[in-house]
Amino acid sequence: MSVASNEAGKAVKKKDGAWETIKVVIQALLLALIVSTFVFRLFSIPSASMRVTLLEGDYVFVSKYAYGYSRYSFPFGLAPFDGRIFGHEPTRGDVVVFKLPSDNRTDYIKRLIGLPGDHIQMIDGVLYINGEAVQRERIEDQIQYTASGEPYGVPAYRETLPNGVSYVTLDINPNGFADNTQEFIVPEGHYFMMGDNRDNSSDSRFAPNYQDPERGGVGYVPFENLIGRAEFIFFSVEDGTRPWMIWKWPTDVRWDRLFTGL
Repeated sequence: MSVASNEAGKAVKKKDGAWETIKVVIQALLLALIVSTFVFRLFSIPSASMRVTLLEGDYVFVSKYAYGYSRYSFPFGLAPFDGRIFGHEPTRGDVVVFKLPSDNRTDYIKRLIGLPGDHIQMIDGVLYINGEAVQRERIEDQIQYTASGEPYGVPAYRETLPNGVSYVTLDINPNGFADNTQEFIVPEGHYFMMGDNRDNSSDSRFAPNYQDPERGGVGYVPFENLIGRAEFIFFSVEDGTRPWMIWKWPTDVRWDRLFTGL
């Protein structure tokens, strides 16, 4: 075989190898797109509104199939249908990811407190559902930290919903603005969401601002806006540390939170 033939053969092999690599990358991207659209999606927690259930720096897996699919289940809200298909009603107490109704773009995560038709009200920091006070037990203070790293205790309560779902809430200010509210009547096809960090959560207790969504609350959340149910914490690092900073893992990874169910 001539030298020219050998070089030609090598060129063909290199070309075939490059094409195979491209095909593998395309297939991996398509698989990732399908999984993130229809099965699971990983969300990071950017704020303190769900402490202590969720902390800044937690990464949670959210099941996209839990409530079926709407146009907001797809990238950029692109879907060939309106409403919801394969829909399943959420359960009171679910930790839910949804699109903020005032802009239909921003992802929020809160706990589902009120179902369609429910009467929801806060009185002296106690949650009332349909005129009945939700069980609330004072527990040991939760330790939080100032910006300078100084620890301080925050009053905490174990709240148990009528269906038995139980979780911890924080009440930084017993006489906070949202500790006494009007009675909210949840419209049909909508849900009432609240953060577990009751004095540090912009949620359904506050009206949305359609002109400036960042300055408003959540209001009632349409069923169509639900993205999925948060299932478990996949990864967790101290706020300000990125997962790719492997050299910080020994000190900054919250190992005890990994794979914690929600």
